[in-house]
Amino acid sequence: MNFRNEKESGSSLEIYTDGSCHTQLLIGGWAALIFTGKEKIILSGKENNTTHNRMELVAVISAIEYTQKNYPLTKELTVFSDSQYVIGLKAREKKFRASDFTTKKGNEVRNSDLVKKLLRLEETLTIHFIKVKAHQQKTEAINHNIEVDLICRKIVRDAVRVAL
Repeated sequence: MNFRNEKESGSSLEIYTDGSCHTQLLIGGWAALIFTGKEKIILSGKENNTTHNRMELVAVISAIEYTQKNYPLTKELTVFSDSQYVIGLKAREKKFRASDFTTKKGNEVRNSDLVKKLLRLEETLTIHFIKVKAHQQKTEAINHNIEVDLICRKIVRDAVRVAL
């Protein structure tokens, strides 16, 4: 199968994501690995004035948006993440929508911009979220999780070095 046919096949893709943040300097990094069956694609980025959970969300959203743009026929994704925050969003969706993304105290739910964006993306695709336990016995999923973890932590380390 050549690359062009694979892009058009509409098959399922696997995505591994992670986010990291220096909590004092609020410098964050994120990374995603996308496996198409033919190749491994690495996405990553850095943001300032951010949090760990935002970086986890940005990693997932960036990977999904990349697949939509570059693999438009793919309608099923499997996302592996060690973030319970990301994995648990779908279970909290009804509560978020019922409260119009507002807390009991009347404040906007943290990261609601990204939460809304991810929930919208889930409306157009079948996305299976799988929780990966960080720092466990080596399996293929754990190895890929370690790889994205190393990438995003390096991004944060390098950015902190420049900032100091």
